[in-house]
Amino acid sequence: MKRVTASNPFSYFRSRLKVEAFTPLNRPMAFTTTLGRPVKPAKRVSGQRQDVWSIVNEAAIASPVQPIVNMGQGFFGYNPPPFVIDAAKEALDKVDCNQYSPTKGRPRLKKALADAYSPFFGRKLNPETEITITTGANEGMLSAFMGFIEEGDEVIVFEPFFDQYISNIEMPGGKVVYVPLHPPPNGAFETSSASEWKVDVKELERAITPRTRMIVLNTPHNPIGKVFSRDELLAIGDLCVKHNIIILSDEVYDRLYYVPFTRIATLSPDIASLTLTVGSAGKNFYATGWRVGWLIGPEHLITYVSAAHTRICYSSVSPLQEAAAVGFEKADAMGFWDESKKEMLSKMKRFNEVWDELGLPVTHTPAPGQLPLGLNEILNHHQYSEPEGGYFVLVNLKKVRIPAGYDFPPHVAERPHDFKLSWFLIKEVGVAAIPPTEFYTPGNAHIAENYLRFAVCKNDDVLEMAKERLRGLRKFIIEG
Repeated sequence: MKRVTASNPFSYFRSRLKVEAFTPLNRPMAFTTTLGRPVKPAKRVSGQRQDVWSIVNEAAIASPVQPIVNMGQGFFGYNPPPFVIDAAKEALDKVDCNQYSPTKGRPRLKKALADAYSPFFGRKLNPETEITITTGANEGMLSAFMGFIEEGDEVIVFEPFFDQYISNIEMPGGKVVYVPLHPPPNGAFETSSASEWKVDVKELERAITPRTRMIVLNTPHNPIGKVFSRDELLAIGDLCVKHNIIILSDEVYDRLYYVPFTRIATLSPDIASLTLTVGSAGKNFYATGWRVGWLIGPEHLITYVSAAHTRICYSSVSPLQEAAAVGFEKADAMGFWDESKKEMLSKMKRFNEVWDELGLPVTHTPAPGQLPLGLNEILNHHQYSEPEGGYFVLVNLKKVRIPAGYDFPPHVAERPHDFKLSWFLIKEVGVAAIPPTEFYTPGNAHIAENYLRFAVCKNDDVLEMAKERLRGLRKFIIEG
């Protein structure tokens, strides 16, 4: 696929790096106005420690190796396909596309989504009552929490988790209850499948209490890349039916799956009646900055998501909704979905060659022969593939030895080992990756303290530069 890209592939990342005052936010802070009157922020937006994104950016600014190759953040390094870009340009010439859209979304986009997803759901979706458009998937999930969570209600989240889930749950007063996905026991020493990260169903059921209101599911999973199996989903769904728990299924990577993919809402009418499915045009069409998302679900759930969305932002960006609608109308005929899968798998294969060279294990998919028809040749003769879905690669760097006495700033030194690995990679080889313990509670951070997450949704020249830089780790690798 031909790409339209910036002349400097690193300029975008560098433009996002700003020198900031890094004040530890471990307690609510009060500020004084010019009139000398104290102003205290609400607890819901204060009392947080420095986040991973600012730490990575801080290291990138300080690194002597420039330009930084940003393999950390999950934004695409290339433009959406031309038929989607053209639709956005054309929408800007339409009067109605420059005005407010209906709060539940533009009719054309809702119809396009109903037409696209009805075959997956095995029935005709009603675009007026079963679909609502949101300002990105994240705002859609916030709307779901705002629509159903009261003060003290509990929401179960699997660890590792996308960090935005937590603040979104806590905003309406919810309490997060964590259940870990258990990694493969030999993940530090050999390549393993993303499917080997397991849910302990008994552990999940023990986490359910009379206050449990919702459970958040993410498949394909960020950062692991796991696609939950049908049996796993059925076990989770049956528990939710038994205890009357709403399922919020984050499926934003639903067009980037490389093994059979099951949507939990399709497993039974009872499970469907409790399920809200989250989607994202940004992930589907390489346009994360567009902020066009949606939720699909039964009318008795969508009604209240829409009500919350109305009060949060009223409506979402009109011309980009129109462009997303055109994208769905044309994607099948353009062969876009199959091409995007093949292209992402090719990028994963290209990038992960460096881990073969270095002898570092990666979380991967089943063997090439188990992949869908047409994708096998991409991964042939390769020791591993990558995640079962999405575009993140989780690499175990336990063999990388950081020199004794290495100089870390205090706010990095006090964090788990993966934060030190991330800082070390940025400073020594100029490659940015995300420490996944950011997506864990402190009690379970040990599960992922030797891993880093890399995003491969970049141009091939960026992937090649990252590989060349990462070869510099060889001198720090200790075998055994």
